[in-house]
Amino acid sequence: MELNKKTEEFYEKLKSQLYENNSWPAEYLYKFIVKSDTHKIAEIEAIFNNMGAVIKTAESKNGKYTSVSINLLMRNPEHVVEKYIEVGEKVEGVISL
Repeated sequence: MELNKKTEEFYEKLKSQLYENNSWPAEYLYKFIVKSDTHKIAEIEAIFNNMGAVIKTAESKNGKYTSVSINLLMRNPEHVVEKYIEVGEKVEGVISL
């Protein structure tokens, strides 16, 4: 998938901020929001499978959306961004925070 210029700039800025604020490898916390659909949640979990991730989910008050928090040790900022892009490509309608 080709990233648009605005998305590319966002990820480049994120990488530089991560390099400035952390020594790598480092713990990183991903947060995603999806409609409460067990298939979508499973898709996100599968992307981080076998990486030693701690995954927590929480439904919104009305049950329409689910927050997925994933905490794991990442090698470097490039690896962090790769996972954001992978989730965005594979899980329709996901919101990355």
